[in-house]
Amino acid sequence: MSPAKKTSVNLISWRFALVSVMLVLVFAALIARAAYLQVIEPDKARSENAKRTVRVETVRVQRGMIFDRNGKELAVSVPVVSVYADPKALDKALTKKVLRKARRNGEDSQALADNAAELSARKQAFYQDEVRWRELADVLQIKQQKIDKRLRDNPARRFVYLKRQVTPAVANYIRQMRLPGIHLLDESKRYYPNGEVTAHVLGVTNIDGIGIEGIEKLYDKALTGTEGRRTIRKDAQGREVQVLAEEERVEPEDVHLSIDLRIQAIAYQALKSAVLTYQATSGSAMVVDVHSGEILAMVNSPSFNPNDMSDAAPYKRRNRAITDLFEPGSTLKPLAVLAGLDHGVIQADDTINTYPGWMRLNGGLVKDERNHGEMTLREILKISSNMGVAKISQMLPKEYFVGLYQQVGFGEDTGTMMIGESSGLFYPNRRWSDFEIATLSYGYAVSVSTAQVARLYATFGAGGISRPLTIMKQNDPVPGERLFREEDALAVVEMMESVFEKGGTASNVIVDGYRAAAKTGTSEKAIAGGYGDEYVGYFAGVAPVSDPRLAVVVMINEPGGDVYYGGHTAGPVFAEIVSNALRILNVAPDKDRVAYLKRPDNDS
Repeated sequence: MSPAKKTSVNLISWRFALVSVMLVLVFAALIARAAYLQVIEPDKARSENAKRTVRVETVRVQRGMIFDRNGKELAVSVPVVSVYADPKALDKALTKKVLRKARRNGEDSQALADNAAELSARKQAFYQDEVRWRELADVLQIKQQKIDKRLRDNPARRFVYLKRQVTPAVANYIRQMRLPGIHLLDESKRYYPNGEVTAHVLGVTNIDGIGIEGIEKLYDKALTGTEGRRTIRKDAQGREVQVLAEEERVEPEDVHLSIDLRIQAIAYQALKSAVLTYQATSGSAMVVDVHSGEILAMVNSPSFNPNDMSDAAPYKRRNRAITDLFEPGSTLKPLAVLAGLDHGVIQADDTINTYPGWMRLNGGLVKDERNHGEMTLREILKISSNMGVAKISQMLPKEYFVGLYQQVGFGEDTGTMMIGESSGLFYPNRRWSDFEIATLSYGYAVSVSTAQVARLYATFGAGGISRPLTIMKQNDPVPGERLFREEDALAVVEMMESVFEKGGTASNVIVDGYRAAAKTGTSEKAIAGGYGDEYVGYFAGVAPVSDPRLAVVVMINEPGGDVYYGGHTAGPVFAEIVSNALRILNVAPDKDRVAYLKRPDNDS
């Protein structure tokens, strides 16, 4: 073999050996790297793999619905879309566009990328020259500067809301604009079909769907449910290839209230009309089923539209029926009469001597407008005699009389468990003078809510059985606690029917078709050091007298003008609610319609 040929063979062998060694080293390095990643430090590899392939999807749940007792929707959730931005993605897209333009213009794109100040200035100019960003501000009805601030203040952020809960039309328009870094997020919004009629009972949710008032807050956990989660693995094309974990969503519960939407609407319209007519500061009304303690209506005026909170001032959002406290005045006089019957110091057919129409007790003066002399219990309630009930109160042991007011629910919650309910102001354990006992008998020295008065009258209507009030529909009503003998409670109910007769404090009030038993109340509002010039008008009662079904209480706070008595301001509201509510419940009329429509001053 020639030297040249031998040299060529040696060179080939050497090259082959070199290539073989290089291949071995490469494979060895790969094997070592694989072993390092999989044996020595496997968590990092798994983490990097998971970042690229594993995704967590949320299985959303709609908030539960709220229904009235008949299945009518009171609160529902509707799908909406929110607009959010990814500032980091936007910054990245602007950077690409600026560098691409620089290359087209023959500039050194790498030098531009290294010059942070110049790059930032060009991105800002590129952004401001883009017409679509101005269109975005217009369609969202947000100032351009505000959007610019959110997008440009922190380019490293990955999520920032631009506007929550936009209409589908706006969402479709933004989707078609295809702006970099701008995305749409499916959400839900609470909608209240009946607006201001049920606003105080239902309350509202915040923009994130969390209950912050009323039933929405009270039953927030049950209404919310729990979102589900799916952990999946996707391939390079975004296709789902494996389900790694799955958490089932917990469906929210629906809430069924005791409210009857038909009665609620009637009560609200009647109350609102009275508040406007008498230029009152506010008003509230409640309707209670005496057999179960279920609240069929709870309304307040002024109210607010929970679908548009722009005009929902705090004073409009307060559920006055359970929060506001007033001295109930003469609406408590039937309780004083019932106390006398219950303790046995008087009988239903007894008379009380109120001569001379006034008396002094511990330096305090109790009086009627004039001397009525001897009066029956029925007449005492008919004309609302302070002297009559004060005389009865003085016959009773103080401990018994004061304790009875505590037993009927004054000084404690009514049982609704609603947010913000007040237990009232009543201090049974202090020392009571004879004069204070007398004032207690005609509704002073105690401050109560409309709900507490409604509970008392529901006790009258139920024949002396006291039940806690409830805002939830009841399939099996609470048995309740008997406080009074049935014959005594029903005797007082029949006595209260007299207020609608000629000469009674509600002779101007006509309850169409039904016998009603009620009591008017007009109390002066307490101020520092005594009482002022403002009044609260009450009208509370039960119907029908022949077989009580409903207890209704109406309160008109600070009526303007010269008409402020409860019989005039709250009485017509009571009559409208009672007559319509009983018809809705298919309760048969218990009084001749034609005869009942005769005016009290009509002798024919």
